[in-house]
Amino acid sequence: MTTAVAIQPAMPRPTPVPIAAARPKKQHKSSPGKENQVTGKSVGPVANIRTRRERPCDACRRRKSRCVIHEGAVLCVLCEFHKQECTFLQSPLPRKRKVVDGEKKDSPSGQKKSKPVDVEPPPLALPTPTITATAPSPPHQPPLGSLHIPHLGETLGLQQRQHSRYIGLSSPFDSLLVGLSHFDARNESPTDLGTLRRVNDHECFIMLPDENTHEYGEEADTLRQIELCVQPHAPALLELYFRVVHPSFPILQMHLFVERYRNGDRSFTPALMAGMYILALNWWSLDPKLAHHPRPDVARLEALAMTSLARSMAKPKLSTVQAGLLLLQRPEADNWSLTTQLVAIGQELGLHLDCSGWSIPRWEGGLRKRIAWALYMQDKWSSLIHGRPSHIFSANWAVQPITDDDFKEEGDGYDTRTEETENEHEENFRGQTLFAQMIGLTQIMAEVMDTFYTQVAIQDFKNAGKNSTSLILARAKPVQIKLRQWHERLPANVKMNAPTKSKFSSLGYLHLAYFATEITLHRRIVQSLTSDHDPYGLFMIRNAAKTRLISAMDFVNRLRPEHLQSFWYFASKINFTLIGTFGSLLWATAPAQEEAEFYKTRLREYRWTLSVSSNRAQFLDYAVSMLDASRSMLNNLAEKPSLAQQISSVGVPPKAVERSPKGMGSGSPMQGQIYGQMPELRRMQSGESFHGFGSGPGSGAGSLDGSVGGDGQ
Repeated sequence: MTTAVAIQPAMPRPTPVPIAAARPKKQHKSSPGKENQVTGKSVGPVANIRTRRERPCDACRRRKSRCVIHEGAVLCVLCEFHKQECTFLQSPLPRKRKVVDGEKKDSPSGQKKSKPVDVEPPPLALPTPTITATAPSPPHQPPLGSLHIPHLGETLGLQQRQHSRYIGLSSPFDSLLVGLSHFDARNESPTDLGTLRRVNDHECFIMLPDENTHEYGEEADTLRQIELCVQPHAPALLELYFRVVHPSFPILQMHLFVERYRNGDRSFTPALMAGMYILALNWWSLDPKLAHHPRPDVARLEALAMTSLARSMAKPKLSTVQAGLLLLQRPEADNWSLTTQLVAIGQELGLHLDCSGWSIPRWEGGLRKRIAWALYMQDKWSSLIHGRPSHIFSANWAVQPITDDDFKEEGDGYDTRTEETENEHEENFRGQTLFAQMIGLTQIMAEVMDTFYTQVAIQDFKNAGKNSTSLILARAKPVQIKLRQWHERLPANVKMNAPTKSKFSSLGYLHLAYFATEITLHRRIVQSLTSDHDPYGLFMIRNAAKTRLISAMDFVNRLRPEHLQSFWYFASKINFTLIGTFGSLLWATAPAQEEAEFYKTRLREYRWTLSVSSNRAQFLDYAVSMLDASRSMLNNLAEKPSLAQQISSVGVPPKAVERSPKGMGSGSPMQGQIYGQMPELRRMQSGESFHGFGSGPGSGAGSLDGSVGGDGQ
């Protein structure tokens, strides 16, 4: 993948205004107040904006009310509500509650409030000529209108100084009462508890200030520590992330992120930055610019990331979910409780809703859908690999299917864009198709889990008794059809044999997930089989399971370096393991020693393949360890009878076995059964009929044609 995020250094750019700054105030005559006195520097629009952020407007000061100016707003909330002018002419001294003398500072509480948390940290020195930061702010900055600033103030889930929480129908904010409120042009209505923001006629959120949350002022320091961990390699790591991870896991708004980063914006969520760096470090040794340098302290990064993520949950935003999802993609990550927390945060942000037609920027709608479906997949695959109940239910999931338009990034406030090459466009489109197909496959897998692995389903099968297998097969048929149709309709550009010019291809995790879904379905069928099951049905079921196992193992054998070295979805580590688990299950339930030996041999070969492949994909060591654990359990398995012993046990004279053609009994298992069970060779008399291989009619051993016809090897 060669996604173009490299930005070559050009003319030095002045540092832009922080994204979340308010619009410049109207021009007024200077007041003798301290805020209008400037020594040695000219005052431009940016300085005025920051002054407004540091103190309330005149009207709010008189009312002794909190002054809130939303991003992109001209007036503060209360001035807009009362339809009055929002001025900043009076001296800010009354804002200080307690002053001992002119040299003393505010009280401790005042110091806490005046902490410079709203001011972005100075840009770090990043010399790498790729995604570069700008130099420190010059004395004179260009007018606000000349800068390309994304309209984050118009977003619902990406504002920098306030966060949103979804108001449900049964909450104290009754929808009819909310409808009586006066909403302004921004669809907002101030209340004593917060600002209501209506996104359509039915859904409403409450906007709350970040500064009231616990440890709000610690984020700037945490971000500095994270950047220090990766200096001076941060730009190179971000390039690796966008080249390897982002194409097949597009939960970020790439163009918006890159433009903000290279223009000096350092107001990103610390956990999100750490997550991007941590994932990119998996390809450190493959990057010629990084391989010869000391590797950053990953443990330190992870500790900072998890601390920052826990802190950001108090003021949830889209970046909180993005950060959590990235941290869960680490090969060693195995955190069921974090997945549960992210689902709850997603519901608080309204990610489970249909955002089509909301009063938000169009690009944010597409981003919300991508994050929502990524969260859906995280929940469903976590449910499978942990064997625990899912937290997302179809009855409360209104997110619309993802479309090509949901990947578009136009309208983010940055008009200049680098043209993609033909190869880059092809790889980006392949990644989008891969992500969309993984969503469709996950929905089928979720149906498998709901149909066969819920407590209700388990009880249904238990109540069915001897008919449990028949009930499972009946329920499996429609799911099998969906799964087969999904595989048959795969677009050509995401099939495993699709040509690619990239050094990295994440197609492997999609096809591995397909085999894991098939195995999860057949595993439940095999588990339901009993020793007294119809022999023909038993053979057909086990033969189908055997075919799936061989196909999955052959798929792993065909993985190439560009597959192994690429990004693998978090569940892949367990999906590789499930193939071995299924083989061990078939080995343990094999009715004869010959069949058990077959699975024993294939599992030995599979383990060797995984151990060799782990040189390029280190997370495969886990699958090897699980295979060894399964093997140790199988040491307690009782020795299985051979086919010849089984034939003797049903009453066939031993001499009949001796008459079998030499070598047939130990060749094909089915041939051994056929020849071993014939007591003698004689011509059938008229009126006689064949009743199978049992002792008499109705033995249920299956027809000859049916038995011979399905070896599947």
